[in-house]
Amino acid sequence: MEIDFAILCASVTAGAAPILLATLGETLTEKAGIVNLSLDGAILLSAMAAFVVAYNTRNVAAGFCVAALVGAAVAFLVALFSVYWGQNQVAVGFVLTLMTRDLAYFLGNSYSRLPGPQAQLMPIPGLREIPFLGPVFFAHAMPVYLSLVMILFCYYHLYRTRWGLVARATGEHPAAVFARGFHPARLQLFYTVAGGLLVGLAGATFSLAVKPGWGRPQGCEGAGWIALALVIFGGWHPVRAALGAYLFAFLQVAGIYMQNRLPSVPAQVFQVAPFPLMIFTLLIISFLQRESVQRHMEQRPGWRALLTILAGNAPAALGRPYRPE
Repeated sequence: MEIDFAILCASVTAGAAPILLATLGETLTEKAGIVNLSLDGAILLSAMAAFVVAYNTRNVAAGFCVAALVGAAVAFLVALFSVYWGQNQVAVGFVLTLMTRDLAYFLGNSYSRLPGPQAQLMPIPGLREIPFLGPVFFAHAMPVYLSLVMILFCYYHLYRTRWGLVARATGEHPAAVFARGFHPARLQLFYTVAGGLLVGLAGATFSLAVKPGWGRPQGCEGAGWIALALVIFGGWHPVRAALGAYLFAFLQVAGIYMQNRLPSVPAQVFQVAPFPLMIFTLLIISFLQRESVQRHMEQRPGWRALLTILAGNAPAALGRPYRPE
């Protein structure tokens, strides 16, 4: 079977959209110093809510709006319990991801495997005819375009605006932010909810675009954990995190192609393969980010470029909400 490279890249662009939205949302949240571990359950719950609303209203846009609100609501609970009520962020996130996952399966049980509406392809006139770039970037559904735009928006907001600077400072040194007259708790609440909104859109993108429908399993189980890993993979930088999302999508799409080429190999091998490969990549990056390894690489000019690409440290105050004296 001959592989059309343009179709392969277009499949990666579309398949990465939900993971990309969730990863960018968590990047915004963690840049402000909050760890939201509820992503996996929030994606499932928002995917269910999006499908149910779209099914009953026959309005895909309404499904996306409700999913965004669901993701934002779950994130609000994370911020409320951890920032304002002083509870452990890891514990709160784990509890919420388990609760929202079971709630999604329970509430969506009667809608399992029902045919429903889905986001339609919206090729951009004039741009879709561009050789190679047209089918890769300009012949998708609206959620895919949104995921591409959000890469640029998140980067510009975090690194080119005053409020982005304040958000990053909140994740690094909230006491200094407080001393300048800002309220770290309010900022963390805002960016946690904003990140949760993107996570909710990621769930809707799964059930209304990438893997239309609802059921158990839905097909997006584990997506939240992958998004959390990709934030680390990208060194808490939105562009590098986005590249990680595309890498993961490529591994998934490549698995489908390899499954057709090697029919004797069990299909489960190709379905599971992207996950350990992603973990292996994270281990390599973690090893290369060690201080001793970085000192060794800095002494060799040929490795400095790689070190620059992989550089990235977690915000200094990540997971530790600020309490004014």
